[in-house]
Amino acid sequence: MKNTTCLAALALVCIAGTANAQAVRTERNMSLDLANQIAASAVASCAANGYAVSATVVDRAGGVRAVQRADNAGPHTLGASQQKAFTSASAKNTTLAIMETSQKNPGAANLVDIPGYLLLGGGVPVKVGNEVIGAVGVGGAPAGNLDEQCALAAIDHVKDLLK
Repeated sequence: MKNTTCLAALALVCIAGTANAQAVRTERNMSLDLANQIAASAVASCAANGYAVSATVVDRAGGVRAVQRADNAGPHTLGASQQKAFTSASAKNTTLAIMETSQKNPGAANLVDIPGYLLLGGGVPVKVGNEVIGAVGVGGAPAGNLDEQCALAAIDHVKDLLK
């Protein structure tokens, strides 16, 4: 009986040790330098096409890391870019894809009611492999798909840093 009690206690200690080992996780996140590079590149990419935009880069939790607003970008572009970045980071998808899903799927139509979400093209997740480490949101081009092109160009510009 004493051996059984000792074995049971040992088993509980091992299980508790395993549970504690899983309680702490290691995650990659976005540096300020990377966020600034992405924001600047997004604004420059849109400027090359004649669009005055704002770009916001958020970390994996949706916290703002960097913001740039081009000369002559409308005041609404700041909020739009932040909401697009937040939406993309939160959903781990592009805002254009989320918008299209919400339009085609009645069960997803209420996504527009989530506080802070903006279902317009221009938000793109930033990934290292399959892990989302943040997102960039662009607002101010004449259409969301054009905002998304600038965001994708910005991510492409830093792709060598995303390894």
